[in-house]
Formats: sequence, C-alpha cells, structure tokens
Amino acid sequence: MAITREEVRRVAALARLRLAPEEEARLTGDLDHILEAFARLSALDTKAVAPTAHVEDFGALLRQDTVENPPAGDEPLANAPSRDGRFFKVPKIIE
Repeated sequence: MAITREEVRRVAALARLRLAPEEEARLTGDLDHILEAFARLSALDTKAVAPTAHVEDFGALLRQDTVENPPAGDEPLANAPSRDGRFFKVPKIIE
C-alpha cells in the first residue's frame, strides 16, 4: 500500500496544515513506511494468540487492602488540656 503525495496534500489540507515541498516528500515516505508496517502486521496469523491487555502479566502493584490501626500511645493526648483516660475531654456545647 503506497500513499501518494496528493493524498498527503489532501490530509494536510483537511488538517489545515501548510507543508513545504520537502515536508510533503518526507511525510509521504514516513506514512508509506507506517502503512507498510501495518500491512505486515495484518498478514500475521494471530488465531492462536490469546487476546491480552498487556504483554506481560506483572500483577497488581497495589498494597494489600487491610485495615491497620496501630495502637496510639499517649503521644496524641500529650497536649490535651483535659482528658479522660485515652479520650479528649471537651466542654459540652449542645444542651
């Protein structure tokens, strides 16, 4: 499958791009190379290949979903003006 220079000009016009003649030539070659690569990929027999989302199975790189509440010592209550055991003691605001 070869792409013509006229097709490159048409696509450039649709994209509202102004291309210099040397850019048209370079893009024609590049696009032709890309289309050849896709043509080669299309020719491959992939019937025996299972569909995948990733090339490698790297597993989930997530931490374990476990609850961890380490017991707090007296440090959080160290500056409390008033406390009742392990709780902050605050004045009553609702009657």
